[in-house]
Amino acid sequence: MSTLDQIPQFQLSGQDGATLSFRSAQGDVAHVFVLESDIVRVMVLPGGKLHHPKTWAIAPGADDVATIGRDRFDLSGFSLPDYRLQHAAGQVCISTGQIRLTIELSGFYCHWETQISGEWHSAARDRATQSYNFGWWDNKVYHYLQRSHDEMYFGLGERAGDSNRHGGRYTMSNVDAMGYSARSSDPLYKHIPFYLTWKPASRVPFGLFYDTLADCHFDMGRELDNYHGLYRYFSAEHGDLDYWFIGGQTLLDVVKRYTWLTGRPALLPKWSLGYSGSTMAYTDADNAQQRMNEFLARCAEHDILCDSFHLSSGYTSIGNKRYVFHWNRDKFPDPAAFVEHYRAHGVKLIPNIKPCLLRDHPQFAEAAARGLLLQNPDGSPALEQFWDEVGAYLDFTHPDTLLWWQQQVHEQLLHYGMAATWNDNNEFEIRNPRAHCQQFGTPRPASEAKPLHTLLMLQASRAAQIDYAPQQRPFLVSRAGCAGMQRYVQTWSGDNYTSWETLQYNIKMSIGLSLSGVSNTGHDIGGFAGPAPDAELFLRWLQASVLMPRFSIHSWNDDHTANEPWMHPAITPQVRELIKLRYRYLPYLYQQLWRAHQDYQPIIRPTFLDFPDDARCYQENDDFLIGPDLLLAPVVAPGQSRRSVYLPQGSGWYEVNSGQYYDGGERISLAAPLNGQALLLARAGSAIALNVATQHFAQRSEQRGLALYPHPGDGEFSGSCFEDDGDSVLSRQQYGEWRWHVCSTSQQIQFELSHHGQLPPGLSCTELWLPTGETREVVLIGAQCLHDQPQPQGRCLTISQ
Repeated sequence: MSTLDQIPQFQLSGQDGATLSFRSAQGDVAHVFVLESDIVRVMVLPGGKLHHPKTWAIAPGADDVATIGRDRFDLSGFSLPDYRLQHAAGQVCISTGQIRLTIELSGFYCHWETQISGEWHSAARDRATQSYNFGWWDNKVYHYLQRSHDEMYFGLGERAGDSNRHGGRYTMSNVDAMGYSARSSDPLYKHIPFYLTWKPASRVPFGLFYDTLADCHFDMGRELDNYHGLYRYFSAEHGDLDYWFIGGQTLLDVVKRYTWLTGRPALLPKWSLGYSGSTMAYTDADNAQQRMNEFLARCAEHDILCDSFHLSSGYTSIGNKRYVFHWNRDKFPDPAAFVEHYRAHGVKLIPNIKPCLLRDHPQFAEAAARGLLLQNPDGSPALEQFWDEVGAYLDFTHPDTLLWWQQQVHEQLLHYGMAATWNDNNEFEIRNPRAHCQQFGTPRPASEAKPLHTLLMLQASRAAQIDYAPQQRPFLVSRAGCAGMQRYVQTWSGDNYTSWETLQYNIKMSIGLSLSGVSNTGHDIGGFAGPAPDAELFLRWLQASVLMPRFSIHSWNDDHTANEPWMHPAITPQVRELIKLRYRYLPYLYQQLWRAHQDYQPIIRPTFLDFPDDARCYQENDDFLIGPDLLLAPVVAPGQSRRSVYLPQGSGWYEVNSGQYYDGGERISLAAPLNGQALLLARAGSAIALNVATQHFAQRSEQRGLALYPHPGDGEFSGSCFEDDGDSVLSRQQYGEWRWHVCSTSQQIQFELSHHGQLPPGLSCTELWLPTGETREVVLIGAQCLHDQPQPQGRCLTISQ
């Protein structure tokens, strides 16, 4: 072991295109990779040894990575730009058009600068004392950076607490955190070691991604030590220090670039954005199939629109034990008929599957004999606690396990008509240090890369679905995950506790996750664990979630009741109308899903992402944008009848329900009655695609309309709306889009509408809505006005093309 007075002295030892290599006399190695003008990567290897030569996170602009992983020295997919290399006394300086990295060769201290609006600004510096661990302390991985008081940190996935992580300490070791506190619990379900830094004084944004699957920690300024000055740090229990610096002009640039780096977000089927029912109470009941069928009857009775139902694991349970892929035929005597009954009502079933076989599972002995499970050194299954029993996790780094899993998904689920998979309880809580996985021929301790099994589980489920229905887009849901999970699944914030505090802080959790590349997410509406929500909390939760990408009411209440749309009869009409409101806005949501897939745009957005020049947007708040044009202001405290909302400066805003216009940069107070709709504000200079058709349960229809929010005076803007059949893979179908261009003056609004490509058969745009009180003349180009009349919801123009 080295001592602190043995500071490694590095020299540039090689330059091979985009890769620069450095070596010390003690054998320490570092590599710098110049991958893009705005992405430079550093790998520091004390002792010169690379412990984990493969990555599953990096997929630049790609839909997937190879199951066996990607070599860490593989630079394919990057543009590898020209760069400038300069030498000075004891230093090396590497410059691209956007990033400048200066390295002190004594100790390999790095200073990062980014070019903002043509000027270089300091972004980050390694701590001046022991920024890396060159064998000084232990075998763990460390990276220490200097910190300033005013820096703001965002991201790190779905962490509890405030959106700004400064002053916090966070652990990434995925656990089944049922009933967690959204304000303080740590760790949680996902492993995404990426965060954004915003330096308000110099207006410098950047991101850091640590490519590791090991349990790791981020101290963002909670720890203080007089001997080292102000600092923040990353540490990992195993693996290598391989980190990526991402620059950009804005935080939005950095978020998009990181998402691109870790893979294209999946374009999931359109029906995945609809209401999805779920509860543990139905499938845990002895009369499970009857309870499930009652759900459809109640949806019909109350006219609750519904696209899918998450089938909880009780369909496989005997007592409290869950036996994945093993139907309980006492509860569900005819799975095929059961699935068909749901399909006939237009509701798709999404069955819960788990990656652990209990020791008395009917297939446990066979799986153990075939080596499909994580193993102890003697070859026996490595047992772990799982629910109320012990079992062994499947080893998803074993090719035979992947084939077995795909076969089970096919035979036990898809064969019966299931439409998707719900990959659950997949945190892989491996506590046994002796447990080994095969790692595709290179056995290693399973605890060193637990999230890898989660990712490969998702890959295997997706492969099974594609193989079974190659013309359809696969839909998968996963609770756990890691960097790159957006390539496969929709997710949610796990088993949240029913409380007002959870409602408030779940919003911040979704913002953190969206800033970390995963924005197709939502929450269990009403809370999953604890008491049943009262009517006020339930309705406010629905209002807050009405435009979240995932919209599911799911529960396992302490009193064994279920959270259902009709659970409080007095507010069932309001619940029904909120769900119908969601379906009215579904084309806008689908457009955001398309933008995420096509352009790496986050769907859930803190206001500072779109209004970076407004300092007040960086203050902690409970508001958020869905896409760039709709601002939600949920009520997150009981007994409130009004809501104070700060409107970001740089745009005007229309309150959607009333049509009232407000200037940006103001704080306003809006009525927020409990029996009202969600508080939505639309950006002036936007148009929101709508489904204006009348819809009922099991009687779906589609007709396009646009809600137009013009500038109050002179202004112009353009927009578009993606259209396809919502289900087929893009390579097997035609698709198109609506496009519009709007010019306004104080007297007139000129609206030009066209469509391009191939629209779904029979789909036309028939309605143009303007805010209540909008009286300017509307001139149509590309369409004809049939009627122009006021309605309670605003001014409606019936149009034809």
